[in-house]
Amino acid sequence: MEAPAAPHNPAETESSVPSVSSVPSVSSVEITVTSAEQMRDLGRRLAKLLRAGDLVMLNGELGAGKTTLTRGLGEGLGVRGAVTSPTFVIARVHPSLGDGPPLVHVDAYRLGGGLDEMEDLDLDVSLSDSVIVVEWGEGKVEELTDDRLNVVIHRAVGDTADEVRHVTVAGLGERWGTVDLSVLSA
Repeated sequence: MEAPAAPHNPAETESSVPSVSSVPSVSSVEITVTSAEQMRDLGRRLAKLLRAGDLVMLNGELGAGKTTLTRGLGEGLGVRGAVTSPTFVIARVHPSLGDGPPLVHVDAYRLGGGLDEMEDLDLDVSLSDSVIVVEWGEGKVEELTDDRLNVVIHRAVGDTADEVRHVTVAGLGERWGTVDLSVLSA
């Protein structure tokens, strides 16, 4: 059995991925993940904190683990269908198998514009009833709500087999002001 993800000091690594520190955060946690299974497990733990109306923005290099984290979210939320990268379809809706909210999984990588280009997806209509996860959403979907989770995944770049990921989860807005994100590093 693998060791659980451990807290991480972000000052120990540098990355070109945008930092969540540029946006005032209500609460945040740093977690080190050393395998794909740990990333999925982090997603399952994060799902326990989510409810309908939540927006989760995932950012990180290609291959950082954004879709793997979202698979864990789907498992934790108990949604139908395999969670795969929606790169070419832009968005996938995974209905709940129980009483929970559906998961709307969006990949904004190929979208160049801001919210204007995202309007065709009707995310603002889905937001109140769903958990919306947007990969590559920075600069594109922030206008949907003041309350959101920013998740930034840092990984070694270049020709490396390094599986270590440093994940920063920052809750923004009133919704996240009372949520204890430290439970994610358990």
